[in-house]
Amino acid sequence: MLVKVFAAAVQGIDALIVTIEVNCSNGIRFFMVGLPDTAVKESHERIVSALQHNGYKFPRRQIIINMAPADIKKEGSAYDLPLAIGILASAEMVSNEKLGQYMLMGELSLDGSILPVRGILPIAIKAREEGFTGLIVPKANVMEAAVVNNLDVYGVENIKEVIDFFNGEVDLTPTIIDTRAEFYKKQQNFDLDFADVKGQENVKRALEVAAAGGHNLIMVGPPGAGKSMMAKRIPSILPPLTLQEVLETTKIHSVAGKMGSSTSLLTQRPFRSPHHTISSVALVGGGAYPQPGEISLAHNGVLFLDELPEFSRQVLEVMRQPLEDRKITISRVKYSIEYPAGLMLVASMNPCPCGYYNHPEKKCICPPGAVLKYLNRISGPLLDRIDIQIEIVPVPFEKISDTRPAESSAAIRERVIKARQVQEIRFKNISGVYCNAQMNTKLLNEFAEPDSAGKERLKAAMVRFNLSARAYDRILKVARTIADLEGSKNIQVNHISEAISYRNLDRENWAG
Repeated sequence: MLVKVFAAAVQGIDALIVTIEVNCSNGIRFFMVGLPDTAVKESHERIVSALQHNGYKFPRRQIIINMAPADIKKEGSAYDLPLAIGILASAEMVSNEKLGQYMLMGELSLDGSILPVRGILPIAIKAREEGFTGLIVPKANVMEAAVVNNLDVYGVENIKEVIDFFNGEVDLTPTIIDTRAEFYKKQQNFDLDFADVKGQENVKRALEVAAAGGHNLIMVGPPGAGKSMMAKRIPSILPPLTLQEVLETTKIHSVAGKMGSSTSLLTQRPFRSPHHTISSVALVGGGAYPQPGEISLAHNGVLFLDELPEFSRQVLEVMRQPLEDRKITISRVKYSIEYPAGLMLVASMNPCPCGYYNHPEKKCICPPGAVLKYLNRISGPLLDRIDIQIEIVPVPFEKISDTRPAESSAAIRERVIKARQVQEIRFKNISGVYCNAQMNTKLLNEFAEPDSAGKERLKAAMVRFNLSARAYDRILKVARTIADLEGSKNIQVNHISEAISYRNLDRENWAG
């Protein structure tokens, strides 16, 4: 008997329907075709054990399984459940009356338990798009899949539940989640707040400007100045995610297997902080079994690179294109996948190997040329892509010992949200542009043209600091954001001056 069961394969952050055709006939052989990998082929042993443990016999027949479309590689153990149900239905041990209405995904344990799998959210979205009545998934994945409305999502713990459901012996209860309530519930809850940061008002101002315009930022300062502490608080001043951004961010983390069993939506902007020993593949994604890298996991959020010069030069250079295009294309012989990479890059570094160059109290002990050599570990093209370069000095004792709370993240966030609303109106008719940091040269000429005094100030800075054309564009973008924070329609000379002050590493005397 020939039956069809439906599953899905994840490519990038989207899913494709996989039709599993099972035919039982006379004989005792087992064939599986349709480009399955080793893990899929090994499902035979897991299915045999799971069925035996639950009182069912694996059919002693010739079984041919085809997984279509045949030109797409089927990877992993997530096909165990649909394969098992397809085999039983073909052997007339499970009714196939309702099989075509449901999509199934799940890994089988040897005792028949159903284990969680990756990428359930894009699979659920695909199931709804294709008009399936329901989706049967592992219990640990049900919260993640149930955020998709107009689809019955069932979480199961054992294969017997699925067999009894299709045979009409039990009814499964769909899991229902109020997506909007879940979306708004945790948006305002932050563990870290700028109210805890003493002093550093100029740095906090730079972080506010960066958050308001979506600008990349680097902080340069000695150990203990508060670089990491402030970077970790940046998500608390970024505008809240939209529902579209929440779904997109959750899809990426779902594909990467980063969702917990009790998590349905990622309602806060991600903050990723990889160690400097990270490889290029781990940063940008890919691998034998393609997975999103750190720059995609930071999509719609913050990627924090602490001690930037300690990262491998090769690792840093692969970031240049994603920072510009806000996406990363992984091309290999067997596949080509595109992951989103719309992130805000925040980096920190010491000013020199010993850490005390330009320190107001401690003396730098680095030999001549060491400061410039240390800075040169970061290429000029990468530094050019960082809009704001701010120097940090240690907080004096009077500020540290002050018990009064500083300005809260909520207050800063209000100003950031207002500035972003201005940008939203400005770019509402321009596809793919949502904030000032994304403006190209044409948009800069339209929306960021300084007045005559501002042009003169910018010209003087370009000549004095020998800035590149890209740095020129960065200054205008940052000036546009500063003007938006002040509610100014036009860019004025003070906005240009402040934007120029955020190019510390471009100054000719910075490294001696």
